[in-house]
Amino acid sequence: MKLKDVCIKGTSNIRQKDVNDSGRYPVYGAAGPVGFMNSFQYDEPYVGVVKDGAGIGRATYLPSNSSIIGTMQALIPKKNVLPKYLYYAVSSMHLEKYYSGATIPHIYFKNYKHERFVLVSKKEQEQIIWRFSLLEKMISNKQQQLLKLDELIKARFVEMFGDPIINNKNIKKKKLGDICLLKAGDFTPSKKISPVKTSINKYPCFGGNGIRGYVDNYTHQGNYSLIGRQGALCGNVKFATGKFRNTEHAILVSPNIEINSRWLFELLNLEKLNRFRSGAAQPGLAVKTLNEIIVPVADLNSQNEYANFVQQVDKSKVVIQKSLDETQKLYDSLMQEYFG
Repeated sequence: MKLKDVCIKGTSNIRQKDVNDSGRYPVYGAAGPVGFMNSFQYDEPYVGVVKDGAGIGRATYLPSNSSIIGTMQALIPKKNVLPKYLYYAVSSMHLEKYYSGATIPHIYFKNYKHERFVLVSKKEQEQIIWRFSLLEKMISNKQQQLLKLDELIKARFVEMFGDPIINNKNIKKKKLGDICLLKAGDFTPSKKISPVKTSINKYPCFGGNGIRGYVDNYTHQGNYSLIGRQGALCGNVKFATGKFRNTEHAILVSPNIEINSRWLFELLNLEKLNRFRSGAAQPGLAVKTLNEIIVPVADLNSQNEYANFVQQVDKSKVVIQKSLDETQKLYDSLMQEYFG
């Protein structure tokens, strides 16, 4: 069965600025809910597909009485398919392979509407949906366990060193620019970044909000903190390990004194660097501003003690992550079995 035979294409001209912080009905974007409106586009569950920008091709199951912004494509199920089954079918198609465009990648329904999949009876659809839903619940529980352990790591930092913003432990303070070299990465053309990891493009490329994609060369190797410098999420901090590249939108933090890299990462996280942003239309963080931030710098022994605690927690995270990976592998194998 072709995709076009089980769904109707739906579009949206809603812009981010049209969305409010409150309202009766949710509006969804590439990363999930983006706000609310007092009206809605679709009165039944449907599938949303990212058609522009980051996350292109990713499918999301969306509820009734909701809307999408213009960077999303709606796939409205026909009577012969259950909405959730359509979602699983579309997810299995890896629509990102249809992307085009260098500056802003995009995909069109006309390019993937001929994708084929197996359409079974509605009774069989319900059974398949039940199996996937069960696995999704297991995956979600394991992800929550990992989040709890991350919270434990943060709580231990505050317990040992206090809140770094108010420095309630009266730890000796220094300018961030005096203990670290902060430097944005090199310009990296979008056409050089692959949305998926390949045998050639195998090095993670960090942008302003984490891994943007993969490239064929790296600029750094080791354990470093990276600060996003542009956009609404500027000031977020990521921890890069191994070989990687950072773009001009990610500031590399290189210590110039002896300091524990894992401790530094948590310090920067808790500093909530987004509060130092400037600019309304396009928020950003300037390196010169970050250089002047006063931060507490604990003694190295305490830093290492904290890092050792994190290392022990990470061991528990590894066990949970392994179980999560195995569950995900089972999920993927069923996806292949049902939708191949």
